[in-house]
Amino acid sequence: MKNKVVMAEKEAATAEELTSKGIPVFWFTMFRNVDMLSELVQEYDEPILKHLQDIKVKFSDPRQPMSFVLEFHFEPNDYFTNPVLTKIYKMKSEPDKADPFSFEGPEIVDCGGCTIDWKKGKNVTVKTIKKKQKHKGRGTRIVPRAVLYFTGEAIEDDDNFEEGEEGEEEELEGDEEGEEEDDAEVNPKKEPSQPAECKQQ
Repeated sequence: MKNKVVMAEKEAATAEELTSKGIPVFWFTMFRNVDMLSELVQEYDEPILKHLQDIKVKFSDPRQPMSFVLEFHFEPNDYFTNPVLTKIYKMKSEPDKADPFSFEGPEIVDCGGCTIDWKKGKNVTVKTIKKKQKHKGRGTRIVPRAVLYFTGEAIEDDDNFEEGEEGEEEELEGDEEGEEEDDAEVNPKKEPSQPAECKQQ
């Protein structure tokens, strides 16, 4: 007899746990299955909606302007710290005095959501873009060599470096001109060659 009582208590406790937790990913599945709502759900929303446990509606008091609040209750998750996210919808519930016969019932005229306390790097509404520095040498060479720039030594080095590059270019141009002269002597009817297109990489 005692065993039956203990087993019945365990079964009742297990049943209570199941009912208190609810159906796993119920709201996420509901959002995906309702056409009107599934269009609103983005791919990046899906992992967050899997943590949605309940949605409640609270209506405004009769003495206040007509509105309602949707409360989205979430289990602890990796995305934000808010246990409840809210969105308020303000409504117009009176006919237009200029055209009272066009009134079809209350309509939403404004809405606003709460501030979401996103965890660091988890805000799915913001896209993080990492930019590569195009000219790494240009952006970093002044600070480490600041003393050399102050004394003028670095400026001299830059001038020598640029002169070396220009000297090489002049030599290459001289070689090309020599080749063209050779071609001109061999084939005097040949048209002057067009400069090669500049291809940037």
